[in-house]
Amino acid sequence: MTLPRTTARLLTPKSDLGGALIETIDEAPPASGDIWLRLDRFALTTNNITYAAFGDAMRYWDFFPTGRDSHGHMPVWGFADVVASTVEGIAVGERFYGYFPIRELVRMTPGRITPRGFYDVADHRLPLTSAYNQYTRCSQDAAYDPALENAQMLIRPLFITSFVLADYLADNGWFGASRLVVSSASSKTAYGAAFCLSAARATGRIELIGLTSAGNRGFTEGLGLYDRVVTYDRLEDIAADRPVLYVDFSGDDGLRARVHDHFGPALVHDCLVGSAANTAPLDQTLAHGATLPGPAPVMFFAPVQIRKRNADWGGAEFTRRFNIDQTAFITRATTGAAPWMRIGEARGMDMAASLIRQLHDGTADPRVGHVIVLDQPASRL
Repeated sequence: MTLPRTTARLLTPKSDLGGALIETIDEAPPASGDIWLRLDRFALTTNNITYAAFGDAMRYWDFFPTGRDSHGHMPVWGFADVVASTVEGIAVGERFYGYFPIRELVRMTPGRITPRGFYDVADHRLPLTSAYNQYTRCSQDAAYDPALENAQMLIRPLFITSFVLADYLADNGWFGASRLVVSSASSKTAYGAAFCLSAARATGRIELIGLTSAGNRGFTEGLGLYDRVVTYDRLEDIAADRPVLYVDFSGDDGLRARVHDHFGPALVHDCLVGSAANTAPLDQTLAHGATLPGPAPVMFFAPVQIRKRNADWGGAEFTRRFNIDQTAFITRATTGAAPWMRIGEARGMDMAASLIRQLHDGTADPRVGHVIVLDQPASRL
């Protein structure tokens, strides 16, 4: 195979996270120590919008530099094939799963190569969170099934956050709360966490209330994962009669202010998991200058809890527990007479741009898991 001389890529304007700039740029052959991978397919969810929203604050923009200060590469999870290699131990034609930019060809510098895969050890990635630098060799992944690639891309990156978040909340004794109020309750990461909290709900230790829009209320109630589902306009109907933990997947300043004002002293913790709406630093000052009463928002960062549990349990035990819950979730979410998620495939950068706009604006159907397949024109190979 001859390496294409040009590459298409989709860039995100930092001033409009729902926007997209699709362009074609020139490419050079890989240098010694590099490989080129062709991105074949990737998932698009609100999680990707969150990466963009915290692109500066949490350095997500830094993984894949664009050469443009005004635009970043929105990271996605997907599968790619090696199309050129100067590295012993990585062969042309091998398939890898991992964290990529929305770009047809991706240059990487592999290191720490094992049968399981490799880490990209390019200089600019070394200071960044290592979990995002790891690429898994599909031929050596016991959990890999070619027929389940779409489900893996959609669910694994979200469910690891769901699983670890649920563990983090339990590990901290729910921060003294007996009622958890979850915003954006129809989002896949939110209801994945609710799935992981089912045992705690069953014992009566916690009450789980999902906040959602009127349009998503039926879907969210149909999940059966929340004790109650409340639309945003009826937030104040929730009694402030017991300690409350707010788990925020929306990042909406106005909603946060209402939560703090309504629950008052009953609010014991404000945990921000993801935001498609707000990129401001976390403190108690809102965009319009008002100060929040009660606890300051605290950002949840999954790799921190993963490191803790790897130390507590060992890596093998962490993986075993995660795989059990992930398998159960994938089975329930994607199979049966009434699956929570149906997977929709779309093709090309233009469709990716359209879906990013929908996800950013909150108009995407929560019942659909979106996968983009990148066609490689034969004339360019």
